[in-house]
Order: sequence, then C-alpha cells, then structure tokens
Amino acid sequence: MNKIIRKKFLWVGLILLGLLLCILSLLHDYLMGRQAKYGSLDKAGIVAGAIFIIIGSILFLFERYWLYQKKFFSAKVYFWEALLVSILFISLAMVGGISWKEFITPDTLAPWSIGIYQCSSNEPFEFTGEGINNPVLTAKDITDVKAGFVADPFLIYEGQVFYMFFEVFNSRTRQGDIGLAISKDGISWNYQQIVLDEPCHLAYPCVFKWNGEYYMLLAGAYYKTNHFPTGWTFIKTLNRKKDTIDATIFNYKDTWWLLSATGKRDTLELDYADTALGPWLEHPKNPIISGDANKAAPGGQVVVFDNRLVRYAQDVEPYYGNQVWAFEVTKLTPEDYQERQVGQRPILKGYDNWNTRGMHQISPVRIGPEKWIAAVDGY
Repeated sequence: MNKIIRKKFLWVGLILLGLLLCILSLLHDYLMGRQAKYGSLDKAGIVAGAIFIIIGSILFLFERYWLYQKKFFSAKVYFWEALLVSILFISLAMVGGISWKEFITPDTLAPWSIGIYQCSSNEPFEFTGEGINNPVLTAKDITDVKAGFVADPFLIYEGQVFYMFFEVFNSRTRQGDIGLAISKDGISWNYQQIVLDEPCHLAYPCVFKWNGEYYMLLAGAYYKTNHFPTGWTFIKTLNRKKDTIDATIFNYKDTWWLLSATGKRDTLELDYADTALGPWLEHPKNPIISGDANKAAPGGQVVVFDNRLVRYAQDVEPYYGNQVWAFEVTKLTPEDYQERQVGQRPILKGYDNWNTRGMHQISPVRIGPEKWIAAVDGY
C-alpha cells in the first residue's frame, strides 16, 4: 500500500507542479500590475509546466493499469481523482491553445491588411478606426500581381492628396514589392500599381522629403524619384556597418537621424548625419534599447510636431506583430537620447474584427490643428 501511495503522490505532485507553473507563467504579469506579454521566461514556464503535466498523466495511466490491468477501463476511480484528471485535460487544452496563439508566428496564419485610423487631438496618440469601413486595402485590391497580403504602410500628404506606399507580398516570387495607393480624402483609396520591384525582398518603405525631392529608404538602400509618386530608382546603399531592420529616417533641428532595429528586433540603434544620405555617425548612447523586444523595433515613421518628437515601436513579444507603443523623445542631441513611454496602454491593439490578432505599424499625418489621419496595418 505504501508503494501505491508513493506512486500516487508522485503523479499528483507532478501534475500540481505543472499546473502551478502554467498558472504563474500566465498570470505573473497581471499579478505584478503589468500588461501580459508572455516573454521568454513565461514561455519557458508554460512549456515546463506542460511537460510536468504530461509526465504526471502518463504515470497516472500506468498506475491505473498496474492496479486494475484488464479491468483498466471499467475500474472504479475515486471522485477526487476524476476531478484531478478533468483539470489535467482542461489545462492541457488551455496550454495548447495558448501555444497555438502565442508561440506560433501569427502573420503566417492570416493575411495582413491596411486600415485607416483617425485622431481628433493635437497629439498623435488616441487613434481609432470608428466610422471607417476598414480595412481600406487588402490583397484582393492588388491588380497587377497575385498578392498574399499588404502591410507596412507609409503616408505622404502632398497637394491635398494622400499617397500611401506599402509592402505587397508577391505570391509568385515569394518576396515583397512596393505598391502605391492614392486617396483624395484619406478614407477611400484606389490602388495604382507596383512602383518598385527588385530581385530582393522589399518592405517597410520609409518615404521622406529632402531638398524638395522625395526619397525612399528600404532594405538598406536609398531610392529616389523625379516623377513622384512613381519612377523610383536606386541611388546608393546605406553603408551602415551593423544590421539594419526597419530603418526609419527623420529630420530634427537641422540634423538627420536614423533609427533601426538589429538582432531579433530587440535592440534599437541610433545614428545621425548632416545630410539625409549620410555619412552616418553612430550615437554614443547606442544601443538605445537592448534586449527588449517589446519596444525596440521601429513601428512607423517618427512624427515631428510642435517641436516634439514621437517614435512608434513594434511590440514583437510574445509574437511578431503584436501591438504598437508610442514613446515621446524628450532629449535628442548628438551626445544624448532620452524618451518616455506614452501611457500604459498600446497606441495600436486590434479590436476591430479585421485586426484582432495584431497590429505592428502606424503612419500618421497631421491635416489640421486637432486632426490626424494614420495608415495602420493588422490581421
């Protein structure tokens, strides 16, 4: 009998330990007053807990068979054992669901689309898609190539016309091209064409204006047009020694600045130059952010307004394309960099049916003293 009790304590202990690990891993952010993000430690705790639960359940089945053998399937099981086994399978199902939702990269499961959000404020923080028939652009709107999805929108407002440049995933070549859509009111959009197609993958088309001419920075290279919004041609590479992911360029106080992610999008680097084409100098505070995938990677163009700076950051934990945060840059010089997070809630989080699983980019433009319009993406 002691042997039976020891075996029972073993599988019961393993299952309870596994449940405890899973519950603590799932809830510890909430218990500490933070938004749940399921980082690396959380994932490790969930995986370890699931392993303990599985081992405990196997030992339970072996004990049942050892006690009852041929009568295994008709054996009497005490109420508390049945209850514990029920909790076991419910927990496994929950862990399996979380694993599917949080561990698998969601952007491989559904196509990205582009929507329009608005903000009625002098600050570009409180955006909403209410009253707009989102998404305004999907893969079905692309007419000149077979598209898998559209994403990474950048807005330009020029001559009372809105121009949107964005990634079009070409299903035939399995790489990104850059597409163009145009709108007169910012709400209703007409797709035009692919404006840039290279042998390599293209995404995150950061379009900016310098000396009255338009440039595009993407895939570590500069492009320029003399026939805006089409006619883009390669002019030079970025010539940056480190990896450059989602490079975002902007001008502030007569200096050009370059933000880019490196590594696994968990590190933010800053460079500066006298001209938009460089040469670029590495900021002495680099890395600006290190080892934080929740706020490092650029999530759209930097907004300069009323002598203030706002950068948007992709949150790529627990999965790529989770949500977007805003940070106001409070100090930016060749010697120093400081920023503060805007609010305790993300600027973008999918709640509007078409984007409930995630959002990862915003491109706002100001069209009035208290009016902003932004292109966003989601799935």
